[in-house]
Amino acid sequence: MKTLVVLPTYNEVKNIEKVLEELLKFDFLDVLVVDDSSPDGTADKVKKIMEKEKRVYLIERPRKLGLGTAYITGFRWGMEKEYECFFEIDADLSHDPNDIPKFIEKLEEGFDLVIGSRYMNNKISVVGWDFKRLLLSKFANWYAIKILGLKGLSDVTSGYRAYRKRCLEKIGLDKVKSNGYAFQIEMVYRAVKKSCKVAEVPIIFYERNSGCSKMTKKIALEAALTVWKLRFL
Repeated sequence: MKTLVVLPTYNEVKNIEKVLEELLKFDFLDVLVVDDSSPDGTADKVKKIMEKEKRVYLIERPRKLGLGTAYITGFRWGMEKEYECFFEIDADLSHDPNDIPKFIEKLEEGFDLVIGSRYMNNKISVVGWDFKRLLLSKFANWYAIKILGLKGLSDVTSGYRAYRKRCLEKIGLDKVKSNGYAFQIEMVYRAVKKSCKVAEVPIIFYERNSGCSKMTKKIALEAALTVWKLRFL
């Protein structure tokens, strides 16, 4: 299955070489970095890697445009080039690339969207978060799942996931309106509404070692409001 990892970046120069090294251990996938004009030189670092590694591609955007639009940009690029499988993964090493085969296995079983869950089977698989952040994440998932009726899922805000091309086509990328972390909720909801088969696999989430989290109060508020907008689609 022709596979593309879409990797949005903003100020990830300290992490980008390592995450690309880990991803490229899998010879069946390519990586597309979507960089929002990182002032720390992330794009320049990627260009140097591209001189030696032909499976790495780069899209440079003119300014910081957000997580959701970065993924949409990457998905469209990959769909034009006939990739069949698309991964979302953080560039900060919070997601372990070694879990990729678990996602592929589920896709090959016939699922259209596979989510890497931190909360499967009533377990919490997060390393490095304080209680406040963990509580916020758990509440956000409960809130979205309850209001949107996403029964059987445990982590609809997770940013580690894999889509089949046919699922993205059913969702209709032009219809996706949210941008920040609300994007993750909207994509799951639209996939379910279009009868895409959704599964979860267990992952361990690791708090970043370098750089700064992109989460803000504005992004959190957008996610909360987006749930109600989706509810009345």
